[in-house]
Amino acid sequence: MEVSIRLILLMVLIAVGRGEGQLVENFYSKTCPNVEAIVKQAVFTKFSKANATRQATLQATLRLFFHDCFIEGCDASIMIASANNNAEKDAGENLSLAGDGFDAVIKAKQAVEGACPGIVSCADILAIAARDAVVLAGGPSFSVELGRRDGLISNKSRVHHNIPDPSFNLSQLTTLFARKNLSQFDMIALSGAHSVGVSNCSRFHSRLYPVVDPSLNLNYAKQLMATCSKKIGNPQVFVNLDPETPKVLDNVYYQNLVAGKGLLTSDEVLYTDPESQPTVKDFASNPGHFNAAFIAAIKKLGRVGVKTGNLGEIRRDCAAFNNED
Repeated sequence: MEVSIRLILLMVLIAVGRGEGQLVENFYSKTCPNVEAIVKQAVFTKFSKANATRQATLQATLRLFFHDCFIEGCDASIMIASANNNAEKDAGENLSLAGDGFDAVIKAKQAVEGACPGIVSCADILAIAARDAVVLAGGPSFSVELGRRDGLISNKSRVHHNIPDPSFNLSQLTTLFARKNLSQFDMIALSGAHSVGVSNCSRFHSRLYPVVDPSLNLNYAKQLMATCSKKIGNPQVFVNLDPETPKVLDNVYYQNLVAGKGLLTSDEVLYTDPESQPTVKDFASNPGHFNAAFIAAIKKLGRVGVKTGNLGEIRRDCAAFNNED
């Protein structure tokens, strides 16, 4: 009996150490009750000032949350700035993360610190900001589970093989997401975030030249070729990920896939692969199904690798560990 009790206690301690089951809604109800309103205002202010780059600001915030959760877990390790360019954000896979996303979180953190100093983690602020970006993009609203602490590690050497590549096939995507305890269904739902934002021509150039990818709608391919030259050149040339409703996070993304208008290989493969095609067709036809699946998936994403207790800290500055600022 004593051995069994010790085993149970050990399992509980391991679960706590991993941060499993530690997130709850209204985590700051007594310590910082207005945190969500403060972050919402900061994100909205950033969005309002962006003008021509509003779409990029929303994409940047969502991508920042996704990349953060997929490497060390949802712990704001992506936010750390390194003097020797050795942090997560300095890895090649993260260099395309736009500064607008970082700025939105930093501004929100500053506002929260003014009201509740030393209480709310940058990781939680990023999670709230991601939800607010979804809503500002016309996507579904949802409650955010909170209680994360900020990570103590940020190293670019840990990034490789942890971020999906635009050339990935379904098997590669499914395997990578499974390592984060996310199902193929979750992956397809989260891919709907590609309903907003842009991509550089270099990310899909191989689908146009030297021959057009047969899974691409031919008229769409011609439009892309008119923007993206055969020679990979200007890194500032971008194309909307969603050619139909590029400023709205909606199920039109899946309708595009059915029509052969998925921009990236990793987008279109969701429809061309028979294993995932039924889910794509369902989301394309039923916006309610997509919204429900997206909410469940992004909340599940927010639980990946969370830090609690002495496994993390509450950073004073999102860009620096407390022992370095």
